[in-house]
Amino acid sequence: MSTIRIVAGTGRGPTAMASYDTALADAGVHNYNLVSVSSMIPAGSDIERHDTAPDLGPVGERLTVVEARATVEARAGDGAASVTGSAASDDVEPADAAVATAGLGWSVAEAGRGIFYEASGVDPASVRETVTTGLAAGRDLREWSFDDEAIVIETADRTADEDDSGRFVTAIVLAVYGESEPIL
Repeated sequence: MSTIRIVAGTGRGPTAMASYDTALADAGVHNYNLVSVSSMIPAGSDIERHDTAPDLGPVGERLTVVEARATVEARAGDGAASVTGSAASDDVEPADAAVATAGLGWSVAEAGRGIFYEASGVDPASVRETVTTGLAAGRDLREWSFDDEAIVIETADRTADEDDSGRFVTAIVLAVYGESEPIL
């Protein structure tokens, strides 16, 4: 049986990429090359929630993931935010409070097969609703009998930082498939 580990993290940094790298470190996967896949859970999979990923192999190897990611930058002068990320909603507007929110949900059917759905934005309730709606739509596309559903929401608040070294924040939730594999 194959294991899919669900991990989450938050990060802060002077650039969007630096905050993303810090969030990956918080989740324990910063030393791998991530390869994103769509959102199918293979039959026979076992899904486990972890605070951080265990050692999954040598540094630099390929790690297959489904990723929900949101990065927020506070705009200078007005305290508003702009959001970028995987599965970001097209209707995300700048917000007064900069809260990066990433959400990943899954629904499992017989034999362990199932679907993931990811979303990102600035409002945790909206992200949760988007994930719930997406999972329902994904179940409707399949003639499977689903037994289980779970959702993980991760948020990172953009708070004042005098030297602005942390003006970007990132929230991630990842479904990590198995162990790493050589990339070369």
